[in-house]
Amino acid sequence: MDYEQIKKAAESYRADMTRFLRAMISHPSESCEEKEVVACIKAEMEKLGYDAVEVDGLGNVIGWMGEGDKIIAFDSHIDTVGIGNINNWEADPYQGYEDDAVIFGRGGSDQEGGMAAATYGAKIMKDLGLIPAGYKIMVVGSVQEEDCDGMCWQYIVNKFFPAKGIRKEQVEFVVSTEPTDGGIYRGHRGRMEIRVDVKGVSCHGSAPERGDNAIYKMADILQDVRALNENPADETVEIKGLVKMLDPKYNPEHFEDARFLGRGTCTTSQIFYTSPSRCAVADSCSISIDRRMTAGETWDSCLQEIRDLPSVKKYGDYFSDHKFSRIEKERTWLLCSGDAIVWVVGERTDNRFRIDESTKRVLIVNFLG
Repeated sequence: MDYEQIKKAAESYRADMTRFLRAMISHPSESCEEKEVVACIKAEMEKLGYDAVEVDGLGNVIGWMGEGDKIIAFDSHIDTVGIGNINNWEADPYQGYEDDAVIFGRGGSDQEGGMAAATYGAKIMKDLGLIPAGYKIMVVGSVQEEDCDGMCWQYIVNKFFPAKGIRKEQVEFVVSTEPTDGGIYRGHRGRMEIRVDVKGVSCHGSAPERGDNAIYKMADILQDVRALNENPADETVEIKGLVKMLDPKYNPEHFEDARFLGRGTCTTSQIFYTSPSRCAVADSCSISIDRRMTAGETWDSCLQEIRDLPSVKKYGDYFSDHKFSRIEKERTWLLCSGDAIVWVVGERTDNRFRIDESTKRVLIVNFLG
């Protein structure tokens, strides 16, 4: 393979790729609003002489090069996040600018830049005869990734492929064009979204002591979520940080893979609340946590980490979760230590007070009722 020839071909398309990328950036394309950028990409593929260009039922734009039965796919999600506070931008996010080093604008990196590269990459492969015999190239501009990552390809595999008579096994390799600073990445972490809800009791803002402010409860939980992400994993902290999964002590079977992929992370991405008015105590508050997972972490383990946070345990509504009636709540006895519930009599003991290998002293309590 003549890499100099490939670089020369790419350089010859520099102006066209720049124009195409800036055209994509100019179309606001947040999730579920990708129609204009889909039309822009479809027109560019048709202009470049793709063998076929189509838009599936979900809105993904798909271009084909080559005639083989086997498929090499290139994926770029073409939706973007919003622009937030526009006053924080140094230039219009949809007009942007370009200089010798950067093309600036919303989506320029994540991920319309990848779409421009894949679209012209497939053209260069065809021009230079680089599509392997028996293969065809599938270039996908996928939608709704920012809000529902994975759904776009689920639709392609479960709906689009069967309708076209394509078996998923025909896809032998998929290249994601997510930005990697020019590197080739061969693995990535998983992702899940976790929602935490707390309840309070509203009252007039002039007498907040009569209520139970859900936002104040969430403030404690927010600090614990931050600690889960930032803390070390040693004995100096109550909340062991997610970095623990790089340690064979906590992740004996998968720590090497975790070190390759990188540690898991969590951050609070959104916050919601309800309150009767701006002069009343909030009666509910919720957060969304963006959780990135490494090797050795599972859906269940990530949820349990949140459930085990001290503040979540403190404010957790065990009775609502387990559908206690009002009468059952009133008849249930609690053993408490300060603000912490040690034992819901007849139900369960808090995990923090259970006996394990580190226990040094045991308090035996019998309930006679």
